[in-house]
Amino acid sequence: MKPDFSKSGGLIPAIIQDADTAQVLMLGYMNEAALQQTRDTGWVTFFSRSRNSLWVKGATSGNRLRVVAMCVDCDGDTLLVKARPSGPVCHTGQYSCFGAAESKGFLYRLEALIAERLELAPETSYTSRLAARGVNKVAQKVGEEAVELVIEAIDDNRELFINEAADLLYHLLLLLQVKSVSLAEVEAELMRRNEQKSRP
Repeated sequence: MKPDFSKSGGLIPAIIQDADTAQVLMLGYMNEAALQQTRDTGWVTFFSRSRNSLWVKGATSGNRLRVVAMCVDCDGDTLLVKARPSGPVCHTGQYSCFGAAESKGFLYRLEALIAERLELAPETSYTSRLAARGVNKVAQKVGEEAVELVIEAIDDNRELFINEAADLLYHLLLLLQVKSVSLAEVEAELMRRNEQKSRP
């Protein structure tokens, strides 16, 4: 279905959703020119009602939105844009205009960032350097982090325990990427197990 710009004076609301976490990031408005530029460039472009002109989200701050997919609702008067943000979306510095990222959501965002590092393979990236050493080195690092977490679990330093837990989660996500396994697949397996245990 094509968007119908005639219903509200040539503008339709565009809901921006994080393509990796499904969290709603912001709401903007598009006219036909903004939608066409979004399609042509791959970067979310709005129509600014206050400036009466096209506005590329993040053109000034650098926190742009890379389009992954777009779809129109059943009435043709609202657009859903799934995008990957390159930084905080809200002008307040928060991840979303509707509040901070949820913990679960950020793990999916981190997974996407790790995948991006592996694809671009910058020399300055710890992630790409470790992955380049092979699956054995990455798996070894996961083991080391697990041991460090166990050691901190025995101690009473909460901050160090949280830090080690974060290190373990990060390296586990990297190992999953190296093995071409998604976080969603692991989540699905946990859900499957839970459903089996919940059955009478």
